[in-house]
Formats: sequence, C-alpha cells, structure tokens
Amino acid sequence: MRLLRISSDSGLSLTNNLGGNDLTNGGGKDKPGYKKTLLCGEQARRDGLQYFWVDTCCINKVNKGGLSQAINSMFRWYRDATRCYVYLSDVSNPTSQTDEEDFGLSVWESDFCKSRWFTRGWTLQELLAPDSVEFFSQEWKRLGDKASLRQQIHEITRIPDSALQGAPLAQFDVEERLSWNIHRHTKLKEDRVYSLLGIFDVYISPFYGEGVSRALERLQEQINKRKRCTEDLRPTDPRDDKTRIEDTKGGLLKDSYRWILNNADFRQWRDDEQSQLLWIKGDPGKGKTMLLCGIIDELQKWKAKTDLLSFFFCQATDSRINNATAVLRGLLYMLVDQQPSLVSHIRKKHDDAGKALFEDVNAWVALTEIFTSVLQDPSLRSTCLIIDALDECVLDLPKLLEFVAQQSAPSRVKWVVSSRNWPEIEEQLERAGYKHLH
Repeated sequence: MRLLRISSDSGLSLTNNLGGNDLTNGGGKDKPGYKKTLLCGEQARRDGLQYFWVDTCCINKVNKGGLSQAINSMFRWYRDATRCYVYLSDVSNPTSQTDEEDFGLSVWESDFCKSRWFTRGWTLQELLAPDSVEFFSQEWKRLGDKASLRQQIHEITRIPDSALQGAPLAQFDVEERLSWNIHRHTKLKEDRVYSLLGIFDVYISPFYGEGVSRALERLQEQINKRKRCTEDLRPTDPRDDKTRIEDTKGGLLKDSYRWILNNADFRQWRDDEQSQLLWIKGDPGKGKTMLLCGIIDELQKWKAKTDLLSFFFCQATDSRINNATAVLRGLLYMLVDQQPSLVSHIRKKHDDAGKALFEDVNAWVALTEIFTSVLQDPSLRSTCLIIDALDECVLDLPKLLEFVAQQSAPSRVKWVVSSRNWPEIEEQLERAGYKHLH
C-alpha cells in the first residue's frame, strides 16, 4: 500500500514508489486529478494527519498482483482510515460558509443529490466502510459528513440508515446488499462485481475479460462457501443461550451485578492493558452466571463500535455445549459474525474438510490452530472473550484451561472466565496471572 505525504511547500511524494509515477519526478500537475490530490493533502495536514491515500495515484495498476491486492483490500483500508474525504467536482458551493450548520442546504443540496459520485460503483465502499466520511464541494468547502447528511444520503441511495450508521453489513442479506449497487456504474464491466468484494467481505482474484456474469458467479460461490463454513462452525448461538438463561431465571436484575463495576479487581482488569484474565469463582447457586450476563451487557455498552465481544455458556447437561471444542466453536462463531474477514482462517481448512473439521477426532487440534491464528491476525480488533461455568465443561476441560492460559499473554485480547472454586482450575489459571473475584 502506497501512501502520499504533503510537504510544507505543498509538494507531494509517495512513501513507497513501486514504479514510475508522475508525483515522484515532479510532474503530473497538469493532470485532472492533481488538484483533488493536493486539496486532500492540505486537508489532511489541517486535520493533523501525516499521510493520506488517493485511489487514482496510490494504486499501481501496472502490477497485476498489486492491483489484485488493492481491490481486495480497499474496503479494509477505508474502514481503518481516520477520515475519508469525498471531493464532489460537480457540486458547487461558492458561498463563504464552510459547514452545513451555518447555512441552509438549499444552496447546494440539489447538486449534491444529483452528484455522479452516488452513481459510481467503487464509491459504495467509500460510503459504507469508514466511520468518518466528509463531503467537500468543487471549491473544497465542507458540505457536511455522513452523519449530518444521513437523511439526504438515504434518500439518494435507499441504503438503510442502520448501514449508513455503521451496522455490520453481514446483518443485511445478500440480495439487499446487491441492490445497493444496481444503479451504479463502472468503466470496466467486471468492476461492477469487484467493487462489491468488501461489501461481502470475500476474496476473489480479478480477471478482466471474464464478463459480469462469470464474475458474479465467482462472487456468489465465495459467499456460499463462507455461509456453509459459518453454519458448520456454529454449535449454538451463545446470544440465544444468554437470552434463554436470563428468561429461565426470571430476568436479569441490574442490582444483582452492578456492584462489580466498582470492584477494584474488575476495574484493573478492564482498564489495565497488562491485565488479561479475570476469574470469577464461587460455590454453586451464588449467581455467577447472571453476574456474567450483566458484565456482558455492560461491556456491550462500553466497547467501541469496532471492538469484539464473544462469549459462551457451558452447561453440563447439554451435549452441544458441555465440551471444549464447543466452547472454541461458539467463541469463533461470534467473532466471525462480528468481523467476517476472520473466516478466512477457518476457510483454509474447511474448504477441504467440510463439517468434519469441527467434529472428527482431530477437531480440537484444528480448532486450537485456527483460534490461535485468529488471535494473531493483525486486523483483529480489540477483543473480549467470556466463558461461563468452566466446571460444566465435562469433556476436555484440562485442554481448554491450558489453551486459555496460553492465550492470556498481554495482547489485544482480554478474558473473563467463571467456575466453582476448584483447585485444578486454579492451578491451570495461575500460569496466566489471573485476577480473581469471589
């Protein structure tokens, strides 16, 4: 990935030159995209950003491998960007005001609604992937952002408000996501499909000349493979188990768990980057499970939109959820549901083995390798993993404890586990330097 940098004298340079480029030899100033690039760089500098990226000059289209990587990575690049600027060359705002809060939208709203930007295939991911999308007129006057202009954008695109506000795109079915692109156009016909790869979080190598039908067929094939993989992975949906448990116990009372929010050990676990594992232990019937339900609810409120929270409830009397492989499958299922790109770690093995990957005699070995790979993925967001009732994991508990202890080294991942106060559990967790609550 090549990034641009702007100097104090408004000169532009690439951080990594992978081939001839006008910017590296001082040329290109007479090209149509130069003005946009310069304005983008100056805005980035005003916003305190050292580097910026512009698709027209930061993708080396001569290098087919680099082009393929860019096409398959672009959604992630937009998603991880601090800011995304949209330059609308066909929207004029000659007034002196620079923000929608200062004047009525009528000055430029008509042009905004008719902008070509909303008809281009590649701009769909620019709209949906980033948290921050700011729109600028041809004079580089700020018109607003994705949040303040959400109603107008919804009316133009018919994309649901929840998607515009950052809801996981996996929540929307395949047909609905395809419909968001139906009136958009690309210069190369296959790009109508390739521009959707990030929307569906799948990877295919671009093959220009194959035609739209074949490209769409390959996209659908990858979508179906991923769907089968997640269906086979799922032993249960832990979110449904949580609801069932709460209903069975008469509902979750806030007074039954809120005390823990001020507990010193809990706060240290939550706030200290070096504190990775919290063990909640106690005798049967003391409310550990409901306490964890409350912790889950609180963490869901606190966590950033991009953070991951995965949990699992063991139950000795239910063969679906009373063994170590089921625990890892359930945790992985929730992680993949929240960050679909992680499924690639599972697909490497599942495409060959199918459902047997999770059920045969080697399932534990395969799952620990997959889980370790997921936790080491550089793109993995800050993650919290919660396992309730370790003592009700009746099959391969020692293996599960050893795995948790091994994976509790300082990282972006934090763990909460609960169980009865069993010496054999304490012995294993001691290796991870746990904090404990009675």
